[in-house]
Amino acid sequence: MTAENRDLSSLPGWRRRSVSGDVSAGSREFSDWGIAEEEPVEIGFNGRPWVVMLATPMDFEDFARGLAFTEGVVSDVDKIEEMDVRAHPEGWTVDITIPPDALTERVHKFRALEGRTGCGLCGVESLADTVKTPARPILPAQINDDTIIHAFNALKTFQPLNTVTCTVHAAAWCHLAGEISLVREDIGRHNALDKLIGALIANEEKPEDGFIVMTSRCSMELVQKAAAFGAPLLATISAPTGRALDLASAAGLAIRCRGPNGCIVNFDEGK
Repeated sequence: MTAENRDLSSLPGWRRRSVSGDVSAGSREFSDWGIAEEEPVEIGFNGRPWVVMLATPMDFEDFARGLAFTEGVVSDVDKIEEMDVRAHPEGWTVDITIPPDALTERVHKFRALEGRTGCGLCGVESLADTVKTPARPILPAQINDDTIIHAFNALKTFQPLNTVTCTVHAAAWCHLAGEISLVREDIGRHNALDKLIGALIANEEKPEDGFIVMTSRCSMELVQKAAAFGAPLLATISAPTGRALDLASAAGLAIRCRGPNGCIVNFDEGK
C-alpha cells in the first residue's frame, strides 16, 4: 500500500503539532506538522530483558524478530512461539517466547544494554563484537542501474510516516525487476532495516529474490544486517563509509548509491 492511498490519520508512530512560520514581513502562518515518536522499547526472551532500544512505536514484532536475527542471538527464528507486545507509561515491551536452546551465547553479551536510534553498535562490549560474519553465503544477482533507479523513484510513495513527518528513514525490499513489495519506517536507519528483515523472515521471502533500498547513508551496521539476511545488493541514498565497503566486500554484498545527478554509483568495481 502506498502513502497516497493509506489512511494517514490512523497511522501509528506520530502526533500532530501546531506550528507557525513567517510567510511574509510581519505575517505568520499556522499549520499542522507531523511529529515522529521516539520511544524506548525493551525486548526480552522468556520474561527476561535483553536490550532496550529507542524506536518509532510501530511494527514492533517485525523489529524484535529482525533485531534478534541480525544480532545473532536466535539460532532459528522459526522457533519463536509467541511475541507479547505491551504499552507502558514509560515505553514498550516485547517479550519473545522461544525455547532456551534456540538462544545463542550472544544473548548474554547484549542483555539489558541500551541502544539509541543513531547508534549502529548497540550493546557492543568489545571491538571483537563489532564484526559479525554472515552465517549464509550471499548469492549474487544481476541488477542493472535502471532497476535501482526505478526503485529509488518509487520509494517516496511507500513512506506514509515520512509523508506526514519528513523525519524518518525507510528500508524497502525490491523484487529483481525493481518493484517495491515491502517497506518499513523508523526514526533510526538500522531500526528500519531490522523491521524490514523481520517482516521478510515472517513472509518467508528468499534473499536471492530481491534487494534492499534505503533512505540513508551506507554504514557498517546496515551492511552487516543486509549481509546477515543474505541480500545480494544494498542501495542507499548516500555514499558508504570505508568500513562499510570493506565489510561488504568480505561478505560478497554489492553496494550502490544514488549520485548527485541521479545516476547509480557502483562501488564494487573500483579499488
